[in-house]
Amino acid sequence: MVHGFISSWRRVFSETKCSLRRGQFGRRRCLSLVAHKAELDKNNVDSVPKLPPFDYSPPPYTGPSAVDILSKRKEYLSPSMFYFYQKPLNVVDGRMQYLFDENGRRYLDAFGGIATLSCGHCHPDVVDAIVNQTKRLQHSTILYLNNAIADFAEALANKLPGNLKVVFFTNSGTEANELAMMIARLYTGCHDIISLRNAYHGNAAGTMGATAQSNWKFNVIQSGVHHAINPDPYRGVFGSEGEKYAKDVQDLIQFGTSGNIAGFISEAIQGVGGIIELAPGYMPAVYSTIKKAGGLCIADEVQAGFARTGSHFWGFENHGVVPDIVTMAKGIGNGIPLGAVVTTPEIAEVLTRRSYFNTFGGNPVCTAAGLAVLKVIEKEKLQENAHVVGSHLKERLTALKDKYDLIGDVRGRGLMLGVELVTDHKLKTPAKLETLHIMEQLKEIGVLVGKGGFYGNVFRMTPPLCFTREDADFLVDAMDYTMGKMQ
Repeated sequence: MVHGFISSWRRVFSETKCSLRRGQFGRRRCLSLVAHKAELDKNNVDSVPKLPPFDYSPPPYTGPSAVDILSKRKEYLSPSMFYFYQKPLNVVDGRMQYLFDENGRRYLDAFGGIATLSCGHCHPDVVDAIVNQTKRLQHSTILYLNNAIADFAEALANKLPGNLKVVFFTNSGTEANELAMMIARLYTGCHDIISLRNAYHGNAAGTMGATAQSNWKFNVIQSGVHHAINPDPYRGVFGSEGEKYAKDVQDLIQFGTSGNIAGFISEAIQGVGGIIELAPGYMPAVYSTIKKAGGLCIADEVQAGFARTGSHFWGFENHGVVPDIVTMAKGIGNGIPLGAVVTTPEIAEVLTRRSYFNTFGGNPVCTAAGLAVLKVIEKEKLQENAHVVGSHLKERLTALKDKYDLIGDVRGRGLMLGVELVTDHKLKTPAKLETLHIMEQLKEIGVLVGKGGFYGNVFRMTPPLCFTREDADFLVDAMDYTMGKMQ
């Protein structure tokens, strides 16, 4: 997927235009996409879908241009930092579900900063909480008392089931998952952890081991993690039969470990992996197997948590299970660097064996923001909105799938949806080139979507939870318009 992010669709075109074999990117299809772009350029603009009205105009931007910023970025920032689009977007302003570029043009943000904007860009309640706390006390240390961290920990614990009520704050999802894996190993006295193929849990030493896509793994030591067959209803060998996939976890324990393990970590819906909702019946069966092997169950809620799935506040609740440890980030702070690990008092006790400390984890500004996020989600009924609007969006996307053969699958829940593009429904050949092309054209119309999946052929739709029905209709209309011109 990384190479798909780095390359523009023109580069992909140049690399693939010579292939004429079925299932690959043939020259004729590449040329037809170029012709499609030319047709869009000269098409009557009145027929292009229009953004819903919005009562905000940003102040004039007087900063450096996109060209200047890109030049500095190339000179001073890591070359590993990739970006979307042939002409990278210079985002200078944001309000709720919309972003604005340097020229004041408005875009519908259907990616939400990678499933991070829960309340919306610059939500006034969250901004006020950050500003007010910053004015009073920006940073101290957890070695002193402060109400911000205690109040947020209490509110967060009250959103979780069972005895999940002890909170450790971190700065990111990677940190949270690293800590959760260490806790599981300390508590059980075992090292082996089971993760899923196609999973993404972070890019540090331990979490890179749990991540199971070669695109995101460097050639460094990653020990003690076994990757089970992914219960992918679309591409998986057993379709939607979750219990058949679950048997592989039992086999891994019996034939790949001592018979006892530290734990099992998984997302309820794989985000980076392409918005893959685990097959029904899988999680309860696996959780039972893990318990019998003495392990702990870790729910990675970095992307699916905080009301995003609509039907429930947490993704794992959709599967009818209760984990031993829950990790979270992204939507927890609406863009503020904040993460957390929540577990039971008994399990939390293992960190008292030595000193565990995080300088910035739980600082007053971030926890004040986190508490404000919880209040906004509740006050504005964003979970209900994610369910209602997300269901409408999925229904419309499914109708689009019936209209265009290019769409192989529409999946997800609430406002965490994926659209996978394929050139052959039987072979499920990834439509990489078409994905990049449509993504570019959507931006020209005013829609920003994400891209993911191992093959880079899945649109990731994870907008702010304030997304409206009108926004959903505009998004689908823009896709319909673009794909219609490709036929």
